[in-house]
Amino acid sequence: SRPVPVSNGKMAAPMSRGSRGPEPGAAPYGNFPNYSRFHPPEGRVSLLPQGLLRRLFPAAARPLLGLDVGCNSGELSVALYRHLLGLPESNSSPEAPGVGKELNLLCCDIDPELIQRAQQSSPFPASISFASLDIMDSGAREPFLSSYLQRFGRSSFDIGFCMSVTMWIHLNHGDRGLLEFLAVLASLCTFLLVEPQPWKCYRAAARRLRRLGRDDFEHFRSLRINGDMAESITRILTQECAMELVCSFGSTSWDRSLLLFKSTSADPEG
Repeated sequence: SRPVPVSNGKMAAPMSRGSRGPEPGAAPYGNFPNYSRFHPPEGRVSLLPQGLLRRLFPAAARPLLGLDVGCNSGELSVALYRHLLGLPESNSSPEAPGVGKELNLLCCDIDPELIQRAQQSSPFPASISFASLDIMDSGAREPFLSSYLQRFGRSSFDIGFCMSVTMWIHLNHGDRGLLEFLAVLASLCTFLLVEPQPWKCYRAAARRLRRLGRDDFEHFRSLRINGDMAESITRILTQECAMELVCSFGSTSWDRSLLLFKSTSADPEG
C-alpha cells in the first residue's frame, strides 16, 4: 500500500485531506499520507539480516547506489538506509556508514506532497535524495534516472526496493503495466528487494473504493495475473526479466513476503 508512480499524466495526491483528515480508502494509487502508521518500517527491516550489503557487495570499493520506488513520505526509506548501514536509531546527524559501505539512495514517488514531507524530515539529506517521479512515464523516468546515475559515472543501481508497490501498478495499469514495471526495475538494478501484496489486498483495495462510492479500478476485473502474487512476480522476474531468486526473508506480520532477486546479466561489482 505504498504510493505508486502512475502514467497518463494522472496525479495521485490523496483525494480527501479536509478537516476530518484523509479518508483511509481514498488513495487509489496507494499514496496514503500516514502509511507508516499502518505498516511500521520495523516490520520489514527486522526481517533483513545485519550486514546484508557486505554480503551482497563484498569487494565494492565505490559508493553503492540504491533506488526506492514508491517511497511514500520516506519513513521506510530511512529505516532501510539505517539498517543496511548499521546505523543506530539515535544517530541522526553523522552520515558515516557503520559497516564500511557507503550508500546513496534515490527515493521516488508520484505524490509531490509526500515527497516534500520526506525531504523536510530526512535525517540524511546528503545520502538520501527524494524526488517526485512517475516511474511508468518513460519520457520522465529515463532522463531523470540517467542524470542521477551519470553523477556517479554509473549506468545502473546496485540495489532496488519495491515495497508494497506492485499491486498499485497492477490495479492501475493492468497485467501489461505490471510486466513493464518489473522489466524496468530488473533492467535498472543488480539486486532487487520486492514486497508483493497478496491477492487478498487487491480485493480489499477494490472494496474500499466501492464503499467510498468511487469508480472501480479500471483493470481489476480483467487481471489474468492473479492468485499467489509472490509466486507470479517471482516467475515473471526469473523467466522474463533475467533475474534469479536469491532469498526469501520470510513474511511480515501482515503476510507479505520479502523477496531478494539478483540480475543474471549484471556484474554485482559494477
